[in-house]
Amino acid sequence: MAEMTAERGAGGSVSVAEVIARAGVSSAAFHEAFADREACLLAAFELGVERARRGMVPAYDAETRWLDAIKLALVAFLCFLEEEPALGRLLVVYSMSGGERLLRRRASVFAELAAMVDRGALEGSPGRPQPPRVIAEGVVGAVQAVLQNRLLAGPPDGVMELFGSLVSIIVMPYLGVGVARRELVRPAPRPRAHAAFAPPQGESAGRLDPGLGVRLTYRSSRVLDAIARYPGASNREVADRAGIVDQGQVSKLLARLHARGLIANIGAGKSRGAPNSWRLTEPGERLLALDASRSGR
Repeated sequence: MAEMTAERGAGGSVSVAEVIARAGVSSAAFHEAFADREACLLAAFELGVERARRGMVPAYDAETRWLDAIKLALVAFLCFLEEEPALGRLLVVYSMSGGERLLRRRASVFAELAAMVDRGALEGSPGRPQPPRVIAEGVVGAVQAVLQNRLLAGPPDGVMELFGSLVSIIVMPYLGVGVARRELVRPAPRPRAHAAFAPPQGESAGRLDPGLGVRLTYRSSRVLDAIARYPGASNREVADRAGIVDQGQVSKLLARLHARGLIANIGAGKSRGAPNSWRLTEPGERLLALDASRSGR
């Protein structure tokens, strides 16, 4: 149903007979599962919601900072759109042409997304008025409209290019123009498993990666993980996310990781006095993944 709906487009309606033929099942088998075409379409929608939720909810729930949670949930959804194009188009585009049951279900999903966005009201700058709940509904609608236009224009394999723009739209009402402008140009974090760090066996304990010749201490691992979750982060942002209070210490850790080729400063030299902007290099990504597998994370 999802595949044929995506192929037919907004102007066409998919019949039960066509779905049966594509699925290679009998009419009796179809009607054992679904009362009618609308029930099948609703089930396809639910399947899409379930698969999108698998990536989005754990990514969102694993983060304590709302901005990080929103960014990782958005990355998970954009990955879903690229990996499941038919279901993604059904969720974003063609569900609007469904019947009353599907439209009600679609509205309830949008309400869940608005609740995730509305948490941003708790993280706004001190003294900034908290936006009303309707702003979150408008933000979800704006993101949906942008994605709908992109999916109607072509294949979904380019939707990740929209990441910075979409984050900027989401955060502006809550964190202000300055943060929205910075997020506009920051790269998307790579989707990855998130779990709490295991307690270290002493601060100096480390693991040596024979391929890279680098001993990764607990704090170095925290720094790499912070950059992986928030590419483009400055020294202070890395320190906050890694739980390191001493700015001098985080500067030394960053310098050491940079010298070993594990991170790159994409903000250095752009303008005088500009903050550093860190991202992982390919060796840094490999080492962090190896460290996570050894730690059971």
